[in-house]
Amino acid sequence: MADRIGFIGVGTMGEPMCRNLARKSGATVLAADRNPEPLQRLVADGVKTASLDEIVAQCRTIFLSLPGGKEVEEVCLGSGGILDKVKMGWTVVDCSTAPVSLARRLYAEFEGKASAFADAPVARTRQAAIDGTLSIMVGGTAECFGRIEPLLRHMASEVTYCGEAGAGQAVKILNNMILFQTGVALAEALTIARAQGVDGKVLFETLTKGSADSFALRNHGMKAMLPDVFPERAFSTVYALKDLSYAIQMAEEAGVPALGADVARELMERAKELGFDKEYWPVLIKAIEDGTSK
Repeated sequence: MADRIGFIGVGTMGEPMCRNLARKSGATVLAADRNPEPLQRLVADGVKTASLDEIVAQCRTIFLSLPGGKEVEEVCLGSGGILDKVKMGWTVVDCSTAPVSLARRLYAEFEGKASAFADAPVARTRQAAIDGTLSIMVGGTAECFGRIEPLLRHMASEVTYCGEAGAGQAVKILNNMILFQTGVALAEALTIARAQGVDGKVLFETLTKGSADSFALRNHGMKAMLPDVFPERAFSTVYALKDLSYAIQMAEEAGVPALGADVARELMERAKELGFDKEYWPVLIKAIEDGTSK
């Protein structure tokens, strides 16, 4: 069973991650998902479709890539979930983005059954997941990190040990909080520039040459906001709002005002009201544009 790896959740990010793991690890990968389509596509890469029960019974290492904390909690702690079936020495690695408090709870629960748990959320785009160049932030014991790092590197070009359980989630959530706030600044700048008769392409290309340059500018700004392209099979407004809620929750628990995050959430909520809940999150620019027309 040592050469069998489980992968639960093969959606937008999980499918390419699972594919890279199967292609590069040399292990047999068993995958489960409610949607049969990605599972059928993964067959060509040697991935075997399995049930959750089959994965927990046969795989010493199990990866999760689920929509959010609610789904992670259900799969791990729900009736008939992983915790009920996991064996001594098994390791569960959660690559979803979920609340820090949940990661710490899961760590305690799995540790209590002589198994291991690590939070290992991923950053960067779906294309990075396809290319195997994700950035993965890990929380858990150093010993557990040492075991799973080689597997994570099949899916990522950057793998960072952030500290104890929950630290990976904290760093990932704050990464996204910063990204979303940068997205707000880009959307505001683009809308203002156009209102002043300045070509948006000129604005963004010039910004890449100065101190305003950023990953967000080159990707979310130039590839989404500028051409007005917000595909649905990407990181949607709904998922972005989920991650923002986790960031704001952390801020509230720490007594830190997160005013910039509140603004980003307000704009995303407005974009959702306008019918852009499933579109790629830089579509928040529509909320700004909607405000200028009133």
